[in-house]
Amino acid sequence: MTQQVPSIEPELAGVRNFRDLGGLPTADGRRVRPGVLFRSGHLAHATESDAAFLSSLGLHTIFDFRNAADHELEGPDVALPGVRNVNLPLTDPADGAEFWTMVRDGDVGQLRQLLGDGKAEHRMIVSYRSIITERTAEHSRVLHALAEDSVPALMHCAAGKDRAGLSIAVTLLALGVEREAILADYLESNAKHRRYRVRRSGSADTAYTPEIMELLSPLFDARAAYLTAAMETVEQTWGGVDAYLAQGLGLAPRTRERLRERLLD
Repeated sequence: MTQQVPSIEPELAGVRNFRDLGGLPTADGRRVRPGVLFRSGHLAHATESDAAFLSSLGLHTIFDFRNAADHELEGPDVALPGVRNVNLPLTDPADGAEFWTMVRDGDVGQLRQLLGDGKAEHRMIVSYRSIITERTAEHSRVLHALAEDSVPALMHCAAGKDRAGLSIAVTLLALGVEREAILADYLESNAKHRRYRVRRSGSADTAYTPEIMELLSPLFDARAAYLTAAMETVEQTWGGVDAYLAQGLGLAPRTRERLRERLLD
C-alpha cells in the first residue's frame, strides 16, 4: 500500500483540515516537494497564532473555492500580508440556501425526506461529476497559475473536503501522483480533528441525534465513492487523464512539465 511521508502537523485552533501534500509519490518515482502545496478548510476563523503559522509558510497564493453564500455564513478569510487571494467559486455539493436551511434547521422527518434512501450520497456523486465536467476553466486557471508563479499555494473551500479536495486531486493527477496516494490523502479529511463542525439549530439532544447524524453523514464524509466517481468521469468524458489535461484543461506539455518542476522533488 502506498504510504505518505510522515509530517508534523501544526496545532491550528481556528482552521480545520490543514495539511502539507509534501511526500506524496508519483508513478515515476518522484515526490511532491514539501512546503509548496497545502490544503485546508476556510481561514475565516484563523486565530492570531494560526495566521502567524500560515504567514511563516511563505505562501504566494491562496485559492478560495467558496461561493458568496459560504462567505456570508463564515466570513472572509483572515488576511495574510503579502499573500495573493484568488476566489474561484466552485459548485458546493450542498449548494442552495433552501437546502442548507433544511440541513441546519430541519427536523428528522424533513431530513429523512431530503437525504434518506441514498439521496444524500447520490447528490454528492452527481456534484463531484459535475465539478469535473463543468468547472474545467477554473481547474485550468489553477494549474496554469501554479505552473507560472503561484507557489507555495494553499487551496481551500469551506470544509476543505469536496471542492478543495477535487482541485487538489486534479493538481495531483497533473503531477502524476499515484491514484492510491490521491485517494489516501482525500480520505484523510475523515480524521476526527479535521472534520467540518456541523451546525444545527436547537439543543444538542434534539439537533444531533444518532439518526440525524447518520442522515447528514454523506454530506460531511469524504467517501471513496465520491472521488472514484470523479475519476471515472475523467475516463468516460475524455478517455484518460492525459486527454483531460490537454483537451479539457488546455494544459500544454511544456506547462505540465513546468508544473512538475515547481512542485516535485
